[in-house]
Amino acid sequence: MKIKLILSFILLVNLLSAQTSKIEFTLTQADYLYHFAYECIDQEYPNKLNQVLGNDSYLAPPRQLHPAFYGCFDWHSSVHGHWTLVKILTCFPDFEHSNEIIEKLKKNITAENILKEVAYFDDEHNKTYERTYGWAWLLKLDEALREWNHPVASELQSNLNPLTELLSGKFNEFLDKLIYPIRIGEHSNIAFGMSFAYDWAKKYDTHLAEKIEAKALEYYQNDCDCPLTWEPGGFDFLSPCLQEASVMLKVLPQKEFEKWLRTFLRGIEKHPAKYIEIAEVTDRSDGKLAHLDGLNFSRTWCLYEMGYTLKNQKLIDLADAHFNYSFEKMDSGEYAGAHWLASFAVYALIKSSAKN
Repeated sequence: MKIKLILSFILLVNLLSAQTSKIEFTLTQADYLYHFAYECIDQEYPNKLNQVLGNDSYLAPPRQLHPAFYGCFDWHSSVHGHWTLVKILTCFPDFEHSNEIIEKLKKNITAENILKEVAYFDDEHNKTYERTYGWAWLLKLDEALREWNHPVASELQSNLNPLTELLSGKFNEFLDKLIYPIRIGEHSNIAFGMSFAYDWAKKYDTHLAEKIEAKALEYYQNDCDCPLTWEPGGFDFLSPCLQEASVMLKVLPQKEFEKWLRTFLRGIEKHPAKYIEIAEVTDRSDGKLAHLDGLNFSRTWCLYEMGYTLKNQKLIDLADAHFNYSFEKMDSGEYAGAHWLASFAVYALIKSSAKN
């Protein structure tokens, strides 16, 4: 009897120690990461506008074209820079720099500024601007503001709401027209866009959530043998295979997801490191090559999602290894990565916990 009790205790200890990450989001990490976003959300230059010009009047400084989101090199990086700061304050309510951060958020996310952003997205030449990567991050920002327990959060979310409604509507309309999935490793990857948008929509827009569920099944349900060993592409910051698995994990019941995964990524559960090698970055001053640090972080959160769902420590350990490789090299002094990588690192850290 005593031997059985001892064996049961050992089994329990093993179970409790399994499915855990060695990485966690700490105040020290938040204090290190916040400054990347804090310093760039009002840094106007250098700036990549990526706009379509209708006439000479379109030639204007970023702060006039995008008074809310003009910093951090490009529009979407500014949006997820704001998201980064909101999430840090959500996770650490007594954060030392909270007052300064809140002042910047209040200065940028005003009702007047957001209406100017809406007008830009309504312009006949820029109706598809930031489709769908920037749209998904804007929904993430709205989600973060709704879930931030602070008096200023509801004011900021209310100010942001007209743009949120516009872009969620655009997302809906685009999915109606998109017959074939976009499977690349950069901004327009539709699995990434749907995955992030679904997090928001399942709580705040039932119609969009149902649309994403239907389109994910339409695009991906019959996929098999995703070529993980072809990844990464040289400019990837998203994994086409893992992003697809991420959205399918969210829309399928767990048993159905497990069955789907066994044919989509054969062998991933038993030998993940055989199929996924950490992406090496050779030049962090090159914006495109610096994408690969982002790939390591986005792989991290996808691997955590699958690892915790499947109770698979190998996936979790591989996620930790990806995170550590790029986190240790983040502060390279190169703006090519500094203007956006903190957002990916924060999201990966949030996902490092099984409860997320």
